[in-house]
Amino acid sequence: MNYLIPANTKRGKLILGLFRPFDLTLFASGVLVTVILLAFMPLSSTFVTILVLSPALICGALVVPIPYYHNLLTIIIEMYEFLTNRQTYRWKGWCYRDGKKSK
Repeated sequence: MNYLIPANTKRGKLILGLFRPFDLTLFASGVLVTVILLAFMPLSSTFVTILVLSPALICGALVVPIPYYHNLLTIIIEMYEFLTNRQTYRWKGWCYRDGKKSK
């Protein structure tokens, strides 16, 4: 009478068990922008090199897997939604009477 539920059931829906299609698209676009910048920008100083490599580094940091969350992008989205949504929650349970007194 014991039911065994695997801990990684959501991982079967992900690409390579880690990434959503949006994550790979975001990372690929960051790498593509970096490659284009590497081709056309003269890498004469360290500052320019860091600026040219930053799209791939930022996109890579956003999609890196993090324990208890999917990735850093998910944490940022959840923090934004928490801070921008209503913070006052009203009880709508079984005993809620919409402010009317019962007889």
